Amino acid sequence: MTGPSFAVNVSILLTELPLLERPAAAAEAGFDAIEMWWPFDGPQPADAEVAALRKAIEAAGVRLTGLNFDAGDMAAGERGLLARPGTSARFRANIDVATRLAAELDCRVLNALYGNDPGTDRALAVANLTLAAEAAARSGAVVVVEALNAHENPHYPITSSAAAFELIDEVGRDDVAFLADLYHLHRMGEDVPALIDTAAHRFGHVQIADDPGRGRPGSGRMPYPEILDRLAAAGYRGRIGLEYRHQGPDAFAWRSA
Repeated sequence: MTGPSFAVNVSILLTELPLLERPAAAAEAGFDAIEMWWPFDGPQPADAEVAALRKAIEAAGVRLTGLNFDAGDMAAGERGLLARPGTSARFRANIDVATRLAAELDCRVLNALYGNDPGTDRALAVANLTLAAEAAARSGAVVVVEALNAHENPHYPITSSAAAFELIDEVGRDDVAFLADLYHLHRMGEDVPALIDTAAHRFGHVQIADDPGRGRPGSGRMPYPEILDRLAAAGYRGRIGLEYRHQGPDAFAWRSA
């Protein structure tokens, strides 16, 4: 059995470097794939910004394996545009830009964050997910829906795997799947190994961090050797996104521990 294939989330790791230097730093650390949140300030960045990012990724020799759609001002607490009438137009304006960048870099996973209450609209979320999936499907990509923990994201409505699955089922497309962020799920009290055993076939992507603290695997209480073995045994063959917080040169030392 081969080991898991990881992708460094360069929006939360290697942040001591400018964004355009992080793909090369990930490669130097021994990784062949990265993922990222939406890296631009708005839904439609200048062509030069997109070209510079694409060049940095290609020059580093890594693949972009996961990309968020524009999710608003994440630093200010926004968590997506998908389901809010006031931000729906911004989300739709981003669909073609994000899916085109993903296609150019052979990125097959795009994450659509739901958006904070109050005022989210379920029917609007379903309609926008459908539009996003239709655009992503042209290059063979899937759109994923993520559950976030309510402790850090108190206004986010999708806080469990069950809530995410319900939304995905409403969309009713094979190319809309679940982003299993195991840190968020564990923080909400879900039995992560059991979820893997029963629902890994519904995972379009997996991200990991340890709980508590959202640090690297081994820094908290989550049984990551067992979790990674369970993912492999359940047939999950996608990338595993490293979406944890860590500063310093030993951010990836746990892999050889």
